[in-house]
Parts: sequence; structure tokens; C-alpha cells
Amino acid sequence: MPTYNKLVRDKIPDIIKDTGKKLNTRILSDQEYILELKNKTQEELQEYLNANNNEDALEELADLLELIHALAKVHGSSIEEVDKLRRTKTEKRGAFDDKVFLIDVE
Repeated sequence: MPTYNKLVRDKIPDIIKDTGKKLNTRILSDQEYILELKNKTQEELQEYLNANNNEDALEELADLLELIHALAKVHGSSIEEVDKLRRTKTEKRGAFDDKVFLIDVE
């Protein structure tokens, strides 16, 4: 039996059960949940970095966005509040649209 020991999406256990397989799960404490969200974010970011085409890259970005939603919630906020902070930073410091690469500063 493969061992995963990782956070999975809520419907994954049912999807596995529907294939006739048996599985073991447990509910994480709040502290464990935050740690595993961070671990999952690293995993999904690495998968994004390794994506070889736009379709795979977008799939991984969707996973990262789902994790950002969850992380915002565990930090007592919402994706709307995170996006508001993003917009504020964009107004003050700009976005990354112009592809500016800073080489050095004297």
C-alpha cells in the first residue's frame, strides 16, 4: 500500500473509495493544517516550475490559487482581502507587466 502522508483536496478520499480501494485518513489540528498547507504550496509551486506547457502550468496555478484561498482563511482573512492588498501594492509599487529586470544600483 503506497504511503502519502500529505494534505489532499476534500473529495479525494471519496474518489479513492469509489475505485474500491481502502484508505486511512485523519483530520489535522489547526497548527498541522497550516504546516501542511505550506508544504502543499511548495509541492504545487515545484510542479508549476516543472510544467512543460501552458495547460500544465495553468493547472498548477489553479492548485496554487486554491491553496492561497485556504491560507487566507486560516490567517483570518479572505481571498478578497488578499486581492485588495495586492491591488494596493500594485498602485504603490507597480505590477510585473513591464518585465523590468533590475541589474544593480549604485
